[in-house]
Amino acid sequence: MGSSTRAAILTALLCLGESDSFPGTPPKPSIWADPSPMVTKGSPVTIWCQGSLQANVYHLYKQNISKPVETEAPQDSSNKTSFSIESMSTHTAGPYQCMYNTSMNSSSELSDPLPLVVTGAYSAPSLSAHPGPVVASGGNVSLSCSSNLTSGTFCLLKEGGADPPRNMESRTSHGRGQAVFPVGPVNTSHVGTYRCYVSHSSYPYAWSDPSDPLHLEVTGEGVYREPSLSAQPGSLVLSGDDLTLQCLSEAGVDRFALTRDEGLTPLQHLHGQHSPDFPLGHVDHTHGGQYRCYGGYNLSHVWSAPSAPLDILIAGMYKKPSLTAQPGPSVSRGENVTLQCRSEIWSDTFHLSKEGSPAPPQLLRLQDTAAPFQANFTIGPLTSDHEGTYRCYGSHSTSPHLLSLPSDPLELRVSGEEPQPCPLCPYDLFGVLSSKRAQGCDGRKGALSEGHPEGIFPSETLPPLHTRFPLTWVYEVRAGLKGLGAHRADVGEECE
Repeated sequence: MGSSTRAAILTALLCLGESDSFPGTPPKPSIWADPSPMVTKGSPVTIWCQGSLQANVYHLYKQNISKPVETEAPQDSSNKTSFSIESMSTHTAGPYQCMYNTSMNSSSELSDPLPLVVTGAYSAPSLSAHPGPVVASGGNVSLSCSSNLTSGTFCLLKEGGADPPRNMESRTSHGRGQAVFPVGPVNTSHVGTYRCYVSHSSYPYAWSDPSDPLHLEVTGEGVYREPSLSAQPGSLVLSGDDLTLQCLSEAGVDRFALTRDEGLTPLQHLHGQHSPDFPLGHVDHTHGGQYRCYGGYNLSHVWSAPSAPLDILIAGMYKKPSLTAQPGPSVSRGENVTLQCRSEIWSDTFHLSKEGSPAPPQLLRLQDTAAPFQANFTIGPLTSDHEGTYRCYGSHSTSPHLLSLPSDPLELRVSGEEPQPCPLCPYDLFGVLSSKRAQGCDGRKGALSEGHPEGIFPSETLPPLHTRFPLTWVYEVRAGLKGLGAHRADVGEECE
């Protein structure tokens, strides 16, 4: 055959959708199942075989059967045909292949095998994740599939079909067949929905019903930035009051999830919502605990690292303690005060809160739990910032988030004037003064003489000279001071 004739035949075959084959060597057919090669018991399935336009008959073979189980002509002069199975069963399950004959009395080779699986032959196995289905990025998780069948093969599939199925022989554990599939180090490619099946060793194409779906979710700093979690009106609330937790995250995050720590029980699922606000309503003892939140995007199972934990304390569970101040509720500035919280009932933990403060309550746990049940909170040296209304609470270490009723309020007052700011002296400007200035000054000493105005900035608040003045100005100021006759001896003594 000349080269021009060969090229013309190749062009024609390509236009017809054929591969680079020539008379006498029909192309290998392809085979597939519609809707899927995994078919529920009793459901119909169609097997398709696609070959050549020269094909005049197609044959369907099943493994270990020498004769075709079915023969069909091409459909509507096309290059394919179909074979129908009306009701899938364990007898119709197995590997299939197809081939075809052409009008030139030539036969194609067999297609690749099509494994046709029937599901529902046995009860569903169980699928679980250890330590849990919510995994930090880079961590490891084991997916465990177990069944009453003690002899057979387990198959793990991920929804979407991007990953090939994983098969593992069963091992007997506590009277059940089990297979453990390790996954990790986990990244975003592992996120998704998993199911497992089990088959008997004698019938490898007859599978069980699928397990319940398991959603593998990934959290981690390498995915999204961790959000922050806050409580409104605060993290310490009376039973019956309204409480809302708010999860704030980076721009673009449109899903938020809230979790509460359950001791050693691993996190099982993150329930996402579009609002960052989680209203808990009228709280009671069931709402006390440690909370975290996560941020995510769209419908993905990929989440941020968790926020810092937030402890929600529910007050009103026990009788209120008493709160007293020693030496008294009115204390001079610079002194210390001891606020004593005392409970008439057994308590081994005490909390002290200041009204209006965003900080969590101070906590003291007793080492000696014998009566009297009291804790001393020492505050000081006192400043005006310590003034305010204080309350205390008692609790049990076995239920650390459930508190007593609040004590009666105690108003702490701080007397004495605050230290006056030291005016800006010539040598304040250069950071010369130190020791006595820290003890306060009267607001006038150290002012420049000869009609120059007093300084107005306390030098403690100023950074080093070279960080707050240009060098050229420093030289000018130094020269000016020299011209005024300001000397360290007669200026520093007064200002200090």
